[in-house]
Amino acid sequence: MAETEQMDQTDSDPEAIYTAIRTEAEKVLVGNDTAIEHLTIALLTRGHLLLEGVPGVGKTTIANLFASSTDLDYQRIQMTPDVLPADITGTHIYRENRGEFELQRGPIFANVVVADEINRATPKTQSALLEAMQERQVTIEGETLPLPDPFIVVATQNPIEMEGVFELPEAQRDRFQFKFPVDVPARTDEKELLERFDENPGLGPDDITQAVTIPEIIDARSKAMDVYTAEPVKQYILDLVEATREHPQIIHGASPRASITFLDGVKARAAIYGRDYAIPGDVKELAKSVLSHRLILNTDAELNDIRPETIIEEVVNSVELPDTDAAEIRELRSETKS
Repeated sequence: MAETEQMDQTDSDPEAIYTAIRTEAEKVLVGNDTAIEHLTIALLTRGHLLLEGVPGVGKTTIANLFASSTDLDYQRIQMTPDVLPADITGTHIYRENRGEFELQRGPIFANVVVADEINRATPKTQSALLEAMQERQVTIEGETLPLPDPFIVVATQNPIEMEGVFELPEAQRDRFQFKFPVDVPARTDEKELLERFDENPGLGPDDITQAVTIPEIIDARSKAMDVYTAEPVKQYILDLVEATREHPQIIHGASPRASITFLDGVKARAAIYGRDYAIPGDVKELAKSVLSHRLILNTDAELNDIRPETIIEEVVNSVELPDTDAAEIRELRSETKS
């Protein structure tokens, strides 16, 4: 496959980082390679990830393993209706012995922030994440503070629970680069999982080691953004995004922010698969996770229980894939270098 083609240059840090993270995570994870792929892409593009799945499929574990395999500080916030914005961002606490206020930073000041069951928090608390996710800073009582770099929010939600939850507003969903489903594993994968935990009942994030460092991640991030994107690939992105805006069952399609984050994701995907050029296949592979959570469906679609993912599949099948192959794009890439 084209994804196995090597970069024209010898430097392949994004690919090495993805391989190292995946190798460590697979010591515990079984059958969730694509989740690690999406997390790595988000990390290399300053994106955020929404993991959706029923309880017990390992959503939080995936995020924890990802952080443990890197040099990233990890904080988990259990979202409930009584969590306040200050519980996330922090606040000033009065120290009586010193007679002054001291800033108490919240869990948002970490490299990897897991917002567990994000849709259980109230809209006001959810909005506390907006500034952090978009601006990579928080404002506490008028004081604006930068967040660590790298910074990534990994949120989880249960798609079938209806009571005591608050649906994420469109503005919040649009801040997530990807929405990725974590499904119940196939029987063979679950059998392997049983064997591993039978042999080591305490298997978990403590069993993996740090595989990459923050300086390596930042360096790889700049390399990923240098990936060449030919005009047919960009046009394919625009065609898919435009199709969501024109679909009869969609009231509001993907935003320009979606187009930009789509392009970034495509570049990073090419880089972690060892290419310094993107191909239409990168776009097609990421379409569902980039676009599905950004759609607002009409009443008929909702009443008929049509899922956004189904509509995106329909859109991808209806938009013609560019006939430009990897060899032609590689040649175009060579011409830009000369």
